[in-house]
Amino acid sequence: QVQLVESGGGLVQPGGSLRLSCAVSGSIFRINPMGWYRQPPGKQREWVAEITSGGSTRYTDSVKGRFSISRDNAKNTVYLQMNSLKPEDTAVYYCNTGLGYPKTSWGQGTQVTVSS
Repeated sequence: QVQLVESGGGLVQPGGSLRLSCAVSGSIFRINPMGWYRQPPGKQREWVAEITSGGSTRYTDSVKGRFSISRDNAKNTVYLQMNSLKPEDTAVYYCNTGLGYPKTSWGQGTQVTVSS
């Protein structure tokens, strides 16, 4: 059974940084692009970034230049480095397979709050 465990969220001031981690059990990590998604308060979940097994990355426009996705294949872990955080980045962040790929059960997510 695939499990996704997100961690690393917290409260940070505008302009600050956080690094999120997602530990992935199961074979989906090796064969699928992995992505980060977020759900702002009162809004639908949205795609943020993804990385292929070969390391190619892409991002939604609002985070380009500020966020960086990476993966450690030996640890079955995907990361999201978030810099220059803005209040509008406040959301629960989740990982799962890349956009358009079959999804596994969502994890509990990790809360990111950007506020002064």
